[in-house]
Amino acid sequence: MIGGEAERALRARAGELDEMLARLDRDEESIRVDRADATADDEHDPEGSTLSGEWQRVEALRRAARAERADVDAALQRVADGSYGVCASCGRPIPPARLEARPMATLCVACAQRA
Repeated sequence: MIGGEAERALRARAGELDEMLARLDRDEESIRVDRADATADDEHDPEGSTLSGEWQRVEALRRAARAERADVDAALQRVADGSYGVCASCGRPIPPARLEARPMATLCVACAQRA
């Protein structure tokens, strides 16, 4: 997966991540509204998770999505500058199968195993 095909796949993933981040922003706003209602956050309700727990879950998902989005952006930059598919450690080509499985990979299989 080199060049145009990689760029299309990376841009598609970037779009998915942008949608996920927008959804998580909406979820966070909903939690904020619920927290403003003093009766909505019953910390002792055995039937469900607390709003604090939900807030933590949303924030963890947001951090992971932002990190992956940064990886996608870095991979797109490598496509643009011609270094996509080249191992950042040894300079050898990254096998196409690895790039298909991990489009944001920066290391070939051998270097990744050593890391």
